[in-house]
Amino acid sequence: MAEVQTAPHFLRDTFLPDLPDATPEDSITTTQASSLLPLEVTVQEETAHEPPSFDESHGEEEVLYLPPLLSSLPQSLSSQIEPKEGTKDVPLHTSTHLPSIDPVSLSLHKALHKFKPFDTQYASRPYGEAFNWANLVLPVEEEREWYCVAFRSRRKAGSESAPLYEQDRLAHEEAVHRGGLIMYWYGVPDPKTGLNLATCVWQSRKFALAAMTGPQHVLAMRLAAASFAEFRLERYILRKEVGETGLRVYPYVSGEVGW
Repeated sequence: MAEVQTAPHFLRDTFLPDLPDATPEDSITTTQASSLLPLEVTVQEETAHEPPSFDESHGEEEVLYLPPLLSSLPQSLSSQIEPKEGTKDVPLHTSTHLPSIDPVSLSLHKALHKFKPFDTQYASRPYGEAFNWANLVLPVEEEREWYCVAFRSRRKAGSESAPLYEQDRLAHEEAVHRGGLIMYWYGVPDPKTGLNLATCVWQSRKFALAAMTGPQHVLAMRLAAASFAEFRLERYILRKEVGETGLRVYPYVSGEVGW
């Protein structure tokens, strides 16, 4: 199990992050923002962003093997990843390709094919205990740090899903286009509590901050503020150390992470 300090539970307060160069009075429309980035939507990508079920119809099997949504590798490297079809661990990929990726992040990208939560109660667990970070396997000689953002939430009863998930898809593709986003995982809200824990992994904190300025991301955060009864962002450092194959999770405090 990955080592991590326990963060304050997100239900103690709600948190809306600062949006660079954006105020509530800004008037970027969905149509205007959508025109800034040409997007080709695949059936696989549409499926990845379908609103999850809030009832009790899904079971532990579905949650534990819900595939991560990995950013497609640069065109020059795409042939290096050959997922095994017909297995539960085949990840989903974006239609947009990353502009670049470093060698150790490529190893992480490969390892994240096996990414999954430990159990159906993952949304209520500390971040380092919610997923199988320590069980992912990277080359023993490699070392690096990555920047992780966790999004804990509970939807408002009766809130409309379609606009939120469409804008989430647009913001996701925009982030991949800008670079640095390795993986996004939405998950399935707990059928009893409605709690969910989504997360994304970035090559660096600089990439994550740059993505926040994107028009699609600004719109997505505004829709989230209107659609969620409670939500909180948490930030972590994902670390691979020499001599180990798994990953460790540490709370982010300050400074730059990754490159």
